[in-house]
Formats: sequence, C-alpha cells, structure tokens
Amino acid sequence: MTQLDQFLVRAEALLSRIESILPPTRKATAWDAAVAFRWRGSTPSRPGFLQPVKHLSVIALDDLHNVTTQKELIDQNTRQFVAGKPANNVLLTGARGTGKSSLIKACLNQYANQGLRLIEVDKDDLHDLSDIVDLVAERPERFIVFCDDLSFEEGESGYKALKVALDGSISAQSDNVLIYATSNRRHLMPERHSDNSSYQHTEEGDLHPGETVEEKISLSERFGLWVTFYPFRQDDYLAIVAYWLRHFGCTDEQVEEARGDALRWALQRSSRSGRVAWQFSKDYAGKRNQ
Repeated sequence: MTQLDQFLVRAEALLSRIESILPPTRKATAWDAAVAFRWRGSTPSRPGFLQPVKHLSVIALDDLHNVTTQKELIDQNTRQFVAGKPANNVLLTGARGTGKSSLIKACLNQYANQGLRLIEVDKDDLHDLSDIVDLVAERPERFIVFCDDLSFEEGESGYKALKVALDGSISAQSDNVLIYATSNRRHLMPERHSDNSSYQHTEEGDLHPGETVEEKISLSERFGLWVTFYPFRQDDYLAIVAYWLRHFGCTDEQVEEARGDALRWALQRSSRSGRVAWQFSKDYAGKRNQ
C-alpha cells in the first residue's frame, strides 16, 4: 500500500468519526409542493422536518353554517394576519363536531393564494415548537401552526413548551407565525371539583382563584382570541343536513323525506353536530344515488 493509499484510508476513518458526532442534517422542506404541512417530530436519529400535505380538505367558509359569529371572528383575525397587520393566537373551544377544525382548514383554502400556509403539529411534538418557528421565521409566507383537539394532563412536557411559544420566551415572537388550537376543554387542562376549594376571598370581598386554578388558566389566557362553539339546535342540525344533501345531489323532495332519518341518526349518536350531519348526508345520499 502506497503512502497515498494509507493517507486516504486514515482520512476516510477520520471523516467517519467526525460524521458520527455531528448532528444529523434536517430534511429539506419542499415549500412549493403544498400549502399545508405536517411536522414530523425529532428523533434521536434525525431532526424534525415538515412533510407536505398533498391531499388537502376542500372545505370552504361558505360550507360552514350556524357558526356565523365564530366564522367572522376567525376570518377577520386571519385576514389581518395575512395582510401583515397585528393579529392574535386563537383558541377555539366548545362542543365537538361543530366546525372548529373545519373553520381553520377553510381559512387556509380562502387565503392560500395570498401566502397563508398551515403547519399541523401533534401534541406530542409541541416541544419542537421553537424549532418550527426558527425554520419558517425567514420565509415570506404567513404560517398558522395548527394544534387540533388539544388538551393536557398535569405534568405533560408539551404544556410548558406551548406556554413558552405563545409569549413566554426570551426571544421575540416571529411576526409570520400564529398558533391556532382547538380543544373541547376551555382551559386545556382537566378541571376537578376540588379546584373550587382553592378560591379565596380577599378583605375587599373579591374572589380570587388559588394556585392550582391559576396554573390551569395561565395557558389558555395566553391566546389573544377565544372563540367558543355551542351545540346546535334541532333546526340548525336539519338545516346543515339539507345543505349537504343538496351538495350531494339530492332533490328537495329527498331532503324533506330525510328529516326523520336524520333525527334518528343524531339520536343514535347523542349529538346534533355539523359532523354528524355531514356523516348522515353522505350515508343517505350515497344510498339514494346508487
């Protein structure tokens, strides 16, 4: 073996040792491949990365009914954000199946051509929020970080990471990132009857929550905009059923005939929500249009 061969062998061995201690390279983001992305959390063998969502929900704002006030609030906030004006992080809470997640997806569809992008982050990956913000901070697009069906048990690591991301970090918040979260819990944490015992009366007669309650409230109050969704009345539910049945090609006569079946469908599921109306309409229209 010549001296050159020996040198190359030693150099290759040295490079292998250096590569073993260097952090792995983050997978490049295909920014032009989609308008929505899923964050794939970091592991010991690789850093987290953004995966394009190629098949996006086509829900539109006009498809969402009986949530007019909620739709106006979120649409206005999103328009401000897309226009580069001040806007708030949003917490959407309330009854299940009433359109919380669908409203966020509809806003993306409405404003994607104006530069709005969405990043869906699982609760278990919230500890990567600072990495996500750093990754998109220099991009020209406007990003909504979307956390769906969010709730925490006491002691979960993602709880503190989200608090820091909202406004608790030493670094300034990026002006091209907002967090939109949905939850069935108003304060994102389990509420127990025993929490009431921590409330105390002051000498002035004011009622103040104890430390346990304060801690549970402290996360939700970091969202600048709270939007609450309420259960639908029977007429609201039937109106949504009628809208989707017509969307699927049913006639007015078929829509009228479906009322009884739609109510029984809702009774079986103990819910008159928009989601239940959508599910019934697909089942009913599919059977009638065979």
